[in-house]
Amino acid sequence: MTFVGRESYLTTLNKQLDLVRRGGRGTPGLAVTVMGRRRVGKSRLIEQFCQVSGVNAVVFQATKWRAPDLERRSLVAAVAASWVVEPALTDAVQPADWLGTLEWLSAVLPSDKPTIVVIDEVPWLSSQDTSFEGALQTVWDRHLSRKPVLLVLIGSDISVMSRLVEHDRPFFGRSSVLKIEPLTVAEVAAMTQLPAPDAVDAWLITGGFPDATLAWEPGMTREDYLAESLSDPLSPLLAGGEMTLLGEFPSSTQARAVLESIGSGERTFARIAGAGRQAPVPAGTLAPLLATLEKKGLVVREFPLSTIPDTKNSRYRIADPSLRFWLAFGSRALGFAERGRPDLGLALVERSWSSWRGPAVEPLVRESLMRLLPDERWDVNAVGGWWNRLNNPQVDMIGADQAPVAKAVAFAGSVKWRDDARFDMHDVGELSRARGIVPGTSADTPLVAVSRSGFEDDLPLASQWTAEDLVDAWA
Repeated sequence: MTFVGRESYLTTLNKQLDLVRRGGRGTPGLAVTVMGRRRVGKSRLIEQFCQVSGVNAVVFQATKWRAPDLERRSLVAAVAASWVVEPALTDAVQPADWLGTLEWLSAVLPSDKPTIVVIDEVPWLSSQDTSFEGALQTVWDRHLSRKPVLLVLIGSDISVMSRLVEHDRPFFGRSSVLKIEPLTVAEVAAMTQLPAPDAVDAWLITGGFPDATLAWEPGMTREDYLAESLSDPLSPLLAGGEMTLLGEFPSSTQARAVLESIGSGERTFARIAGAGRQAPVPAGTLAPLLATLEKKGLVVREFPLSTIPDTKNSRYRIADPSLRFWLAFGSRALGFAERGRPDLGLALVERSWSSWRGPAVEPLVRESLMRLLPDERWDVNAVGGWWNRLNNPQVDMIGADQAPVAKAVAFAGSVKWRDDARFDMHDVGELSRARGIVPGTSADTPLVAVSRSGFEDDLPLASQWTAEDLVDAWA
């Protein structure tokens, strides 16, 4: 499989390996915890890193629900297959527990040259045998860290992997953390060879997930990509979203139902509680479900950004970029494809494409601006949105000195992601009227804008950014 992008992650991993080559940081060995959503390419990234590293590597992948004694034997077999040690040294190994297995591993690794040791799907090992984390900590402290080893621990359950390095867990303070995100919009633009406005749309559809992006042939239009992907139930775009959800939640769980409510467009607590149900979900049930989704990194809770706190007016949105599209369209389109009616799935997307895309692009716009700011013009350290209880008006971008409550508002801005209409004086007028209601603004607060199709001349905007600016922010 072609390996594309990810240069920054490879650079980070190579720096860690170089430290091991030079004797480590206090101890010869170093550990890195690698986490990220399923399908984001963690294992493929580490595989590529091992291939180009120039050093021997032991790569072990756990198997879900497998007995711990069989997992330990698989680790021994991975060592035998790695050529790190002579295979004959592994023939008689019968590990009784994880402490003995990891002690044996540390004993057979060389002391005179670096080795990479990869343990993939750590959460499965922890769930199968609660002694694994403690054994890892003990062996790391006593033996493994004293060898020139780069230990890479990989996992897809972000909440479990985050807990692995928390202060009350055995491995706390012993590992650096590397979170693997989806491909950036700049990487998607390079892979698809699309102009910036179309590349942003491609990123919104694929979420930057490698398998879905690789299926987008260079130069392919959005319409052609969707026609091809929505006709195949096994396409990465359709099957991948279902796989991600099933990996987190069985189809019958309440948490999944809540996630689907948010994905369908419900954003307030009350609307999520009542979406598609005869009786609302009780607050005492919904609140912990939303907290779980936040902890797993699937949902973000947002508050209006201004100089006055507003904790009662929060909104929820899907954080995972690939799930935003899949929850809105992919679930139903998958059913249409399985019935042999992909035309219905394509029509579903086309009917709502413009209305869905506008709100969907706003998080990317804000994240992109935070990579561009502060600059010589703007002393801005937070970019958010503002809305009142009725969502009338709403301001797409508030630039401020800090969040969640600003001391000073630097600008108010609008995002217009239209195919064939430039940002014009009518848009400026709407933004100007909305600005006056945001706490911390005045008639002198500068106005800014982001537009997919450019801007009319001589607009009274303090700054204006295009799709090209957004892509360049991630380059």
